[in-house]
Amino acid sequence: MRLPALAIAAGLGLASLHAAAQQAPVVTEAPLRAHLSFLADDLFEGRGTGQRGGDLAVRYLETQAAIIGLKPLAGGGYRMPVKIEGTRLLANSVVRFDANGKSITPQTGSEIVFGTAGGKADVTIDAPLVFVGYGAIAPEEKWDDYKGVDMKGKILVMMVNDPQPTAAEPNRFAGKAYTYYGRWLYKYEEAVRQGAAGVLLIHTTPSASYPWSVPANGFSHERFHLAGAGNPLEGWLQEDTARALFAAAGFDLDALRAQAETREFRPVDLKTSVHAEVHSAIRQIEQFNVAGIVPGSDAKLKAQAVVYSAHWDHLGMDEDVRREDRSDHTWNGAIDNASGAAALLAMAAEAVKHPAKRTQVFLWPAAEEQGLLGSAAYVQNPAWPLAQTTADLNLDSMNFVGLTRDIGVAGAERSSLYEAAGAVARKMGLKLAPAIPDLSGAYFRADHFNFAKAGVPAFNVGSAVFSGDGHFEFVRDPAPSAARLVAFKKDYHQVSDEYHADWDLSGMVQQAQFTLNLGYAVGNAPAMQSWKAGDAFGKVKR
Repeated sequence: MRLPALAIAAGLGLASLHAAAQQAPVVTEAPLRAHLSFLADDLFEGRGTGQRGGDLAVRYLETQAAIIGLKPLAGGGYRMPVKIEGTRLLANSVVRFDANGKSITPQTGSEIVFGTAGGKADVTIDAPLVFVGYGAIAPEEKWDDYKGVDMKGKILVMMVNDPQPTAAEPNRFAGKAYTYYGRWLYKYEEAVRQGAAGVLLIHTTPSASYPWSVPANGFSHERFHLAGAGNPLEGWLQEDTARALFAAAGFDLDALRAQAETREFRPVDLKTSVHAEVHSAIRQIEQFNVAGIVPGSDAKLKAQAVVYSAHWDHLGMDEDVRREDRSDHTWNGAIDNASGAAALLAMAAEAVKHPAKRTQVFLWPAAEEQGLLGSAAYVQNPAWPLAQTTADLNLDSMNFVGLTRDIGVAGAERSSLYEAAGAVARKMGLKLAPAIPDLSGAYFRADHFNFAKAGVPAFNVGSAVFSGDGHFEFVRDPAPSAARLVAFKKDYHQVSDEYHADWDLSGMVQQAQFTLNLGYAVGNAPAMQSWKAGDAFGKVKR
């Protein structure tokens, strides 16, 4: 029996529709570029935490989430509140050191930066200064810089980074790579646990992996913390200032640094008193993570989820600048991280058309630049149970210089995500970028790390800033492309991180597509992702 032509056509149409429904989602450049240029515009005033620009960014993201068709959270909206305490140092604050009858008052901004995270508007401290090496307690390394010495009420001065590898122990503290013990966040946290009155980190560009301008800019703005107990005094000392201070006290900084490279190191009383007067304007604010959901298509697996994340905030703008001041006071954060926020919007628009078996959660955390605060709040109160979250794939500071033949997956090797990423790369005609030592501690500097600490396999996909050391293989004009990527480091956390209409976003689209494809690979996989032996950060049951 022959079917009528109309029925045949209808049948073919249904088949085509079915085939289309099975196609993988395709990220396109036009919406990504539009979101990027808009989020990085001066209109958003640098998307600062606790500033009008941040409120505008949240409103834009939740509006776009609704337009795209992401499902709202259980309460019916897309916002997740984050309680934050903001502190702004006042001009009458001072830190003075007295050693051997000499009084040293470093210049705030150029020689020392400091503030409080203890929640008090006025803090006066008179305390002894103690050098504690790297300030690390790492049982797995048989390392303890404190040796049980009581640090209550003392000001601790310490180095950033980790104890360095030796010929006898080339892999201690991950060799030349950073561990979490090397991060400023850990050192501040450990000072709180030690009951210290404060902590000052000695800055060098090699040890911190960024210039003095980064902490100087950070402390010149209002700083933020999750509500709770922090250090009464915390900050950074410029290396030359620290060297002069140690010399005035009768100590050689380099000699003490050498001692601190051994397990036998003990805290050193620098015979120096610190007088600090820290006056701050303090306010309690509510910021918001933004999140939306694509429900899974599988009756069983939809109870599990894959998370895509990209923070929306940057450093904002100087709110006390006079209107007639025509200089640039807006930290637009085009690459860091309007790029990631825009990419997630472009990815979500395609994901809603093609649900994976597992649920997909699109998350824009707040206050990443203030110490990963939004993602820390998320893992404390997640939109999806962490035990049922298979992975977090984070985007932060994306590729803006063109197509590559490889993709950066630093940190994925800690879990089964590495094998999944390799399979996705092969299907896309890509290869995984060569592994390089994590000299800047990049794995611990973006929102995925809070997921990792909570036990969820996670990594940052192909960061342009932290992985852009010229090792990517670019398809077009490889040398100039690599040079532009490396050159961006001078724009990192500067007002010069602005959008340029002539950017080649083909590599950014490629990176977003890879991330989405990887999300579908783990979202459709028979089993959840898992940590490799010895690399689980958290203890959540999975």
